[in-house]
Amino acid sequence: MDAMEPDPTHALPLPDLVEARLAADTKLSVAAKALVREALGGSEGAESPAGTAAGPVYLGKVTVTGFRGVGSQSRLNLRPKPGVTLVVGRNGSGKSSFAEAIETLFTGTNAHCAGGHPSHAVRWRNLHHGETTAVEAKLAVEGDPSPSTLTRTWTGDAFTDSRAVLKRPGQGVVPLEQSGWEQAMRAHRPFLSYADLGNMINGKPSEMYDNVAAILGLDHLNAAARRLAAVKKELEDVQRAEKEKKPLLHAALENAGHDDRALRALMAMDEKGGPDYAVLDALISGVPKADEGRLREARLEADAQGPDLDRVGAAVDALRRAMADAEDLKGTAAADAHSRAGLLQAALRHSDRHADEMACPVCGTEQVLDREWTRRAEAEVAALLQEAEAVRKAEAGVRDGMRALHDLVHVPREFPAALTGPWQEWGECRRITEPAELAERALRAAVTLADACDVVARAARAELAALDERWREVVGLLAEWTTLHREVVAAKPRKTAANAAHTWIKNLTTEIRDLRLNAFAGHTQRIWEKLRQQSSVDLKHVGLHGTERANVRKLIMDVTVDDTEAPALGVMSQGELHSLALSLFLPRAATADSPFGFVVIDDPVQSMDPAKVDGLAQVLDELGRDRQVVVFTHDTRLPHAFRSQGLPVTVLKVERGEKSQVRVTSETDPVKEAIDDAMALAKTENCPDRALRNVLPALCREALTKAIVEAAWLRRGRTGLSADALQAALDSTDRLIPLASFALFDDGRVHPDDEVRTRLRALYGSESTVLIHQCQQGAHPGGFLPGEPVAFVRRVEDLANRIRKPEVNL
Repeated sequence: MDAMEPDPTHALPLPDLVEARLAADTKLSVAAKALVREALGGSEGAESPAGTAAGPVYLGKVTVTGFRGVGSQSRLNLRPKPGVTLVVGRNGSGKSSFAEAIETLFTGTNAHCAGGHPSHAVRWRNLHHGETTAVEAKLAVEGDPSPSTLTRTWTGDAFTDSRAVLKRPGQGVVPLEQSGWEQAMRAHRPFLSYADLGNMINGKPSEMYDNVAAILGLDHLNAAARRLAAVKKELEDVQRAEKEKKPLLHAALENAGHDDRALRALMAMDEKGGPDYAVLDALISGVPKADEGRLREARLEADAQGPDLDRVGAAVDALRRAMADAEDLKGTAAADAHSRAGLLQAALRHSDRHADEMACPVCGTEQVLDREWTRRAEAEVAALLQEAEAVRKAEAGVRDGMRALHDLVHVPREFPAALTGPWQEWGECRRITEPAELAERALRAAVTLADACDVVARAARAELAALDERWREVVGLLAEWTTLHREVVAAKPRKTAANAAHTWIKNLTTEIRDLRLNAFAGHTQRIWEKLRQQSSVDLKHVGLHGTERANVRKLIMDVTVDDTEAPALGVMSQGELHSLALSLFLPRAATADSPFGFVVIDDPVQSMDPAKVDGLAQVLDELGRDRQVVVFTHDTRLPHAFRSQGLPVTVLKVERGEKSQVRVTSETDPVKEAIDDAMALAKTENCPDRALRNVLPALCREALTKAIVEAAWLRRGRTGLSADALQAALDSTDRLIPLASFALFDDGRVHPDDEVRTRLRALYGSESTVLIHQCQQGAHPGGFLPGEPVAFVRRVEDLANRIRKPEVNL
């Protein structure tokens, strides 16, 4: 693309512009593009929210119930298309309640109701109709086949206890938060209250900067840049923390003494190709396989535990008691019986094996081991065994004692080298078969081994305590550094992408900011030129100093007063400041990014002189060619400025009755309204003479006054007479004849009555001055009583219409 050729993407709405730029950028990595989309709140292929409007949104009928100054249900019928609508009414009529209701409907808040004053809990809900509070608007969304409905209702006593839902054709009912307008509402807020008007230019320098920066519609990009900066900072913080921890960890490991773990940690940290995480993890978690050398042996020694001396001693004592019992039975009849029973049992066994032999195998006597002998021998064995039971039990006790003692002799598979001898001595006890020897050696070996284990374990535990105290100081730092290093390695690709994404979004933001700021400044200056209207203040430049996150940031407004440079806020009147605030606000409504086809402005005319009101009408008219502009005002000068300059406008009138009953009517013609009131009185049957004598002429005089004033403004529009001078002259003139001077002559001064009457007769006939005189008489006590009231009103109506016609009044 030619460097001088404008980029066509600049005309796109911001989301489309960003996506187009991302798609066209071949240097930005896929990961960086994903981060940009993530920071912007979307992702590749993401769809818009179901409720997002496809085209501009316009306001239709607005219904308000129980909100602020509106009691029972009241409707404001707006035309959902571009154009200017003025909603006029006296202070307290309820017009601002409609403005605040519309703002609250879309945003959930407004400057008047969202304050912290305790009485605000009463102010937002109408005093005469507090049981139900609701605001509803019909919306025309371009591209939809039928209107949508946005409704907000309140269920609690707090202003914030509300819920808004949007019903769109074919999409059902969704909460307002899902409409897709939240971001657009922050960037292109289409509401300007009187309080907001003041805040635009009376706030702190940073607030004024933020107000204009928001108008540029870059909040979304700035927020994305902040999110990417936060991602970068998070990754950089991890990297910084890892770098800071590493030298501290090295020093701690080197100071750990002869601890093998410290040496292994140092080696694992400085492994070629990166740390050995497996070794580091094992060291951190204390896995035994990570131990080597003296540390492992010391752990083994610390866990050394010999046999349970209480159990060994009890077993030795039991064995020795059994041995003593057996010894006590030696030489007794029981012992003899036990021996004899043994001999007889042996003989019986022999006899069983050699059943055919009856000779005694001991003495050789024949025929003695017969059946009778067997019977006698068995009986004798039974008797002897019974007599020898004590000996048998004693022998069994000895065997059981030995078995119990043998069972206590266990040697672990692994034991400290320092305990090899005691453990071997103890283990050999399992091979001893002689009870007395077993008892003696087992007790001696157990005591020796237990004492050795205790001495070795105490020494090892003391050694380990010293090592572990130093290691505990190191292992936490080692674990922290290992985690940080893992995070740094894992985040390296993301950090590269985040840096690229952040640079990309900042560059794009700067580019769009400069383009939009230039366009905004130009638009602001064009609006100011129309609003300044005879002001000596010339707005030369509007700019922003600093960045969104800078501590020092401000709005720059370079102005000159009669070609002399001066500070804007120091030399401008309140009306000029309000005009400047409007110049700063209105360009927001013309941006391509805004989904809102409407702008709602409350009380913009205050403090403006008549000339600036004319300029405001021109500005609103220009804006209304592409946007729906709804302006709420109590100042009748604004509708008058539209009419006097021949600018198209719809005027709605708001009136408040008893108990907050608000009525909105179409104010099509102020002259016709006065004539209609007069005609209604003239046609009243049996109307009192006093009403016909004073009230009827007064109403007709009001119609002529409005017609003359309208004609005066039309003439001023053609001659270029100062609006300030004309308005001041009109305000100071009470009688109709002098007032007519401004509608009949171009010099903007009051002419002599005779000269005015001559001009009137020449233009409108001789009856014109008579009618004006008769209408004037109504203000006097005697008044004027028309013979035919209806005919009188019709003649006044005809005169008023002729005065208003430009082709007649020349």
